Amino acid sequence: MLPATIHTEIRDNILIVKLNRPEKRNALNDETVLGIEQVFSDIPAGIGCAIIYGEGDHFSAGLDLSALTERDAVQGLHHSRMWHRALDRVQFGTVPVIAVLHGACVGGGLELASACHIRVAETSTFYALPEGQRGIFVGGGASVRVPKLIGMARMTDMMLTGRVYRADEGERIGLSQYVVEAGQGLEHALTLAKKIAWNAGMTNYALMHVLPRIVDSGQTEGLLIESLMAAIAQQAPEAKARLHDFLAGRTPKVGQ
Repeated sequence: MLPATIHTEIRDNILIVKLNRPEKRNALNDETVLGIEQVFSDIPAGIGCAIIYGEGDHFSAGLDLSALTERDAVQGLHHSRMWHRALDRVQFGTVPVIAVLHGACVGGGLELASACHIRVAETSTFYALPEGQRGIFVGGGASVRVPKLIGMARMTDMMLTGRVYRADEGERIGLSQYVVEAGQGLEHALTLAKKIAWNAGMTNYALMHVLPRIVDSGQTEGLLIESLMAAIAQQAPEAKARLHDFLAGRTPKVGQ
């Protein structure tokens, strides 16, 4: 049973996950984070891509500060690691995940979005990491994932000064890959999800699980991992069939 703060729906081979706390701007409490972990730990068979979005006016305003309890350092450590475990299930699960952003994508909401593989932002989206202004530090993976999107200097600026990025600025610096008009995010994400779900399973797996390890490796190790992954992928029967179709003119060329 999922918590009431998480709703799921399946359309064809696409799993749609909705954050459902609009009255709290989809702030993430422990129940919701554990619900996210549950969903992405048990993706139904046949699903090729997942989409996560927020009900109401916001994607997520971050950690639900009203639910915070007094914790000692050890308890705080375990709480942070719980977030890490849950968001790892998003990033390193069985299918690519698209985040549809609108309104606030702040703090823990940005941590969740950065664990997804593609981010589609509606024009209302704004990004912030207000933890620095509140005397705390990020604990849900932002210090690892966000600098890989925008660089360490920009994240440092966001936390030191409280800087807010709007949707168009966010796309420019790497917080999203797409910006669409208000109300069009889910439709655009569904179009992308259908393309992603059509990909060969090994290719999607490599992009989710292998590419991040290559990026984290030194050049020598990264190139070796790339060679091994390329050799494995091209041996898959699906890859051979698709290459044969392309050479036979049964699939369109790039740009067509």
